[in-house]
Amino acid sequence: MWQLSAFADEIDPDLERQLEVLAGEAISRLDLRGAWDTNVLDLADDELIRVATTLAAGGVRVAAVASPIGKIPIGDDFDAHLVRFRRALAVAERLDCRVIRVFSFFLPPGDDPARHREAVLDRLGRLTRQAEAAGVTLLHENEKGIYGDTPARCHDLLTTLASPSLRAVWDPANFVQCGVRPFAEGYELLRPFVAAVHVKDARLGSGEVVPAGEGDGGWRETITALRASGFDGVFSLEPHLTAGGTFSGFTGPALFGTAAAAFKGLLREQGIAWT
Repeated sequence: MWQLSAFADEIDPDLERQLEVLAGEAISRLDLRGAWDTNVLDLADDELIRVATTLAAGGVRVAAVASPIGKIPIGDDFDAHLVRFRRALAVAERLDCRVIRVFSFFLPPGDDPARHREAVLDRLGRLTRQAEAAGVTLLHENEKGIYGDTPARCHDLLTTLASPSLRAVWDPANFVQCGVRPFAEGYELLRPFVAAVHVKDARLGSGEVVPAGEGDGGWRETITALRASGFDGVFSLEPHLTAGGTFSGFTGPALFGTAAAAFKGLLREQGIAWT
């Protein structure tokens, strides 16, 4: 049975309000990106205790620590970023979660990505080795503007580093915003590495983010193929229907319900159950 999760900070900054809406949607997992207007890695230890207590009371588990690790320019001080990554590992441990989302570094606009390949591999490799030692899986998200923003470059990272501790997020909307038709141009290439799916869609040309199935993300074909392949990972609603920024997005309770209904409708079309 497929598992639903959500970037619940898109609903409301307040964690308790987030959980109220998730309960109404019968979603019992979340990708923890932020609470109380604070990024997950910037939550103080006492705030993490409050998060853990609140989630336990609500019967909600953390599907992934949705960190901003790797979401910095490739030329930035990486040693300082490693300190932040160690905080991500500590947060994951505290919240009983063994999955951390990461990125592969923003490149200077207009630069040939090949110029930065070795630097990206070095940095992401160092993160991956620390994850291996900690028993954590890193999920690389294909964010626009980073090295791994196309299927080919995602595949390059995953095959070169070749670690079971580094897997892929399948985010169709992000690929669309890079001018890629996700299912036709990337699914077969990346399917062996896909461990999680971010549920949002977008339209080619404008890049407008829309509910799943209303854009060019190839959602129906993707759901069919994932089911046929025996996929058993997490689908995380990340609607971005009101705003989307570098480090977060916002949707609000009403539009979150719209996004959830759209995806659940796609699952019902194919007779797929979820939990």
